Formats: sequence, structure tokens, C-alpha cells
Amino acid sequence: MPTQTDTHLSSPPAVSRSGTALRWLATFIGFPLGGLVAEMVVGPIDGPVPAIVGGAITGGCLGVVQWYAVRRSGPRMIHWVGASAVGMAVGLATGAGLVGYGTSTADLVTQGAVCGAVMGIAQSLPLAGRIGRLAAGWPVVLAGLWALGWATSAGIGVDVEAQYTVFGASGALVVAAGTSVLPMALARASTVKP
Repeated sequence: MPTQTDTHLSSPPAVSRSGTALRWLATFIGFPLGGLVAEMVVGPIDGPVPAIVGGAITGGCLGVVQWYAVRRSGPRMIHWVGASAVGMAVGLATGAGLVGYGTSTADLVTQGAVCGAVMGIAQSLPLAGRIGRLAAGWPVVLAGLWALGWATSAGIGVDVEAQYTVFGASGALVVAAGTSVLPMALARASTVKP
């Protein structure tokens, strides 16, 4: 017969899971924060060097904010932040270069899909040790959501012609909500491990 302690260890209370998801939703602030810092350091993303440096800055800022939200059940900080910075640097340089640093909605959606996929690949490496095979789907999830993030920001009239590293707060809210399954998967995986 399971004890109260056994039940608690195998199934965390719903409040804990919803609290984890709410903490993750607050990570949307990492997108505009990282983009603002990158804009102050490198300016517009109009070439490979600004894309790499700006991507690393934005990814690093976002990685810190996201890690803080999942610090109890997620990957180690250095692994998550490093993967986020490298993934965004390579992803933004590749995606923005692919569309010739264009800012039409189609260009930004393409750039977002590429950047999200590459960042997803980088982040899936530290995630694999925590959530196993589920990590393989992370690049696909981020590709779709980052494309949607750019479409959202461009669609509401954000001045995307300024060539930012990342979509604005409106797109960030969409992405944070869409990726809120991650902290719940991490929390669930941490409770079933011996």
C-alpha cells in the first residue's frame, strides 16, 4: 500500500505543475530583453557578424531567463545558456543570411523557422539527458513557434524593418505559451527518475 510520501514523490501536486508553467510563461521577457541588449551592442542585423554576435547575446539572455524558470528540473545553467547562445548565433546567422537580411513577413517567417530549428537542435542536446527521446521533437516545435512569433510581431505592426535579432513581446508571448509544455515535461521527468 503506497504511503503519502510515495504518492507525493511519484506525482507532484497540480499546483506545482501549474506554478512551473506560470514561471515559464514569464520567460517571454527574455526575448525583448535579449533583443534590446543586442540592438544596443550591434545595431541592426544586416550582415553575418551582427547576426552572430547579436544572436549570441539574445540567445544568452533568453537562456538565462529560461534556465531560471526550470532550474530545479532542467539542465545545468552552463549547458542551457551555452546551447541557447550558440544555437541562436548560428540560427540567426543562417536564417537571416538565407533571406538576404530581408524584413518582409515571408522573410522573417523563414528566418524564424530556421533560427528556431537550429536553436532547438542546440537546446535538445542538454534536454536529452532530462527528457530522453522527447528532446528530438524540440527543433520542430521551436521552428514552428519561432516562425509564428515573427508572423505575430510583423502582423501587429512592429517596425521589423529595424532588423532586430528577435520578434517583439507579442511574438514572445506566443512562443512562451507554446513552449510551456517543456517545463512540465522536465518536472514530470524529474519525479519519475530514481
